[in-house]
Amino acid sequence: MKVKLILTLFVSIWLALIVRLFFLAVESNHYYSKLSRDNTVKTEKIAPVRGEIVDINNKPIAINKLGFTILLKPHLLQEKNIKIFEEEIASLTALLPNLNVKDLIKNYKKKDSFYNHSYIDIVPFISYEEIVPVYSVLNLRKNLQIIPAPKRYYPYGGVGSHIIGYVSRANKKDVENNELLELIGYTGKTGIEKQYNEFLQGESGYREIKVNANNQEIEEISYKGADEDKKLTLNVDIELQKYISTLFADQAGAVIVMNVDGSILSASSFPEYDLNTFVSGITYDMWNDLSTSLDKPFTNKLINGLYPPGSTIKTGLGLVYITTKLSEFWSVNCTSEMPLGNRIFRCWKQQGGHGGTSIVKAIRESCDDYFYKGSLIVGNEKMSEGLMRFGLGRVTNIDLPNEFIGIVPSREWKKRKYNKPWTLGETVNTSIGQGDFLITPIQMARYTALMATGKLPTPHIAKMVGDKPYTPQPEDILTQEEKKKLPLVQQAMYEVCNEPGGTALHYVNSKVKIAGKTGTAQVIAIGQEEKKRKAEHDMEYYSRSHAWFTTYGPYNKPQYVVLVLVEHGGHGGAASGEIVSKVYDKLLELGYITKE
Repeated sequence: MKVKLILTLFVSIWLALIVRLFFLAVESNHYYSKLSRDNTVKTEKIAPVRGEIVDINNKPIAINKLGFTILLKPHLLQEKNIKIFEEEIASLTALLPNLNVKDLIKNYKKKDSFYNHSYIDIVPFISYEEIVPVYSVLNLRKNLQIIPAPKRYYPYGGVGSHIIGYVSRANKKDVENNELLELIGYTGKTGIEKQYNEFLQGESGYREIKVNANNQEIEEISYKGADEDKKLTLNVDIELQKYISTLFADQAGAVIVMNVDGSILSASSFPEYDLNTFVSGITYDMWNDLSTSLDKPFTNKLINGLYPPGSTIKTGLGLVYITTKLSEFWSVNCTSEMPLGNRIFRCWKQQGGHGGTSIVKAIRESCDDYFYKGSLIVGNEKMSEGLMRFGLGRVTNIDLPNEFIGIVPSREWKKRKYNKPWTLGETVNTSIGQGDFLITPIQMARYTALMATGKLPTPHIAKMVGDKPYTPQPEDILTQEEKKKLPLVQQAMYEVCNEPGGTALHYVNSKVKIAGKTGTAQVIAIGQEEKKRKAEHDMEYYSRSHAWFTTYGPYNKPQYVVLVLVEHGGHGGAASGEIVSKVYDKLLELGYITKE
């Protein structure tokens, strides 16, 4: 029995040894072969070159400027190599005096470690013009590498800054969301650069190389180029964009020129800022000046500026009125004042009011009293439902990041937000685009296109993403009754700009026949005790009303919406009529509109 036990133990041990030997000799062969190969074969990722952005005429508006990165051999901070490190830094700064010694050392220390065998970029970018005179000298230094490195450049500086956007160094969060950024180092931060970042950045390539024990390259085993240089074509005409920038001068606000199908020919948020200052990093003083400005240059007012729409909503709201509880023949006798409870709601025309007023006159002369009284009959529910269906208080889905929603006030909205009951006074305030009512300029441009054509478009800046056209189709959202009565609203908008009593008549002098609606959106409330409104030009600048003027043209064959919003501009037509007129004349000059 003891002999059997000993034999069994002996056989078991030998079997275990044989199995282990088999595993080490055969099964682990693949593992150790791979480990050995990894020690001799190195894979280098190839960073893709970011694609360029061009305008509708193929003019470059975001390109890559030719330059170089300077890299230094690793492990030079060790005691035996420190003198070499100091010599290399001294040599660099002697030949390129604009380099900052502290930055060079900081960049090196950040990436130098015992485990890093790759050269370290201590000068991320230096221009072609700057390095050419000393290139041959630097290239002879065995501890340095000089490799081509593109840098994003915006030829038009600040023109169209809010829609184009900029690229800047990727932060830790960016890299976590997109591993390729660890290789590229830069990413789109705002505007089109951010919206289409994944397309523009491309995909990395690689090369497999055999190296020796000193990490020196022996031969290239395989190569795959990066998927790069992708082209994004915009609907934007950069020359028109530049022209509009000169028209707006030092004012704050927004201008949109949009085809009625939704394609954006020009869109500007003012003040603008030079995009190139953000590529390498902005100084603290410059950042502070921009971020503390009361005119908010960092805000993309096209999609993130929230403003009371004022009387601009009277077009669509009038359509709601005459297709629900009121007929197109319904009228009011405007005496300039309407009592409601313990308040008096006043029309802007204070001396005698507008007298007998129906829908066309109400829009043409912007009679507040017509909309006050109509709102009490139609009710807030139908008003808010109609205005939201027409595109206000909801995203337009424009191809820009982080679009704001805005607010169309309603009983349901107030209950959800404040848990308070709705009042009739709020219905009346909503009828003239005041109170809690807030919209973005791009929403109003879209709303105006609906009034012009009966179709609600999706605004879009991109025309071609690579070789694929981007053409979202307008929505057919009007009811049959609304389509039938829309011509009344269009006629009224024509009279705003072309007939006696029209609120824009004296401010429009374009060669193109246009239709539109002015709006004066109050920034501060007018007290009940103020029976006579203070003139806008007598107010402090930041207390003045915002001036809206939204239009379409030509009237007989609508092609373009032109919207101008001047912050604290006072009366809509007076502040923006000249700009609108010049924009239409420019569209005529450039051939976008054919003469009637």
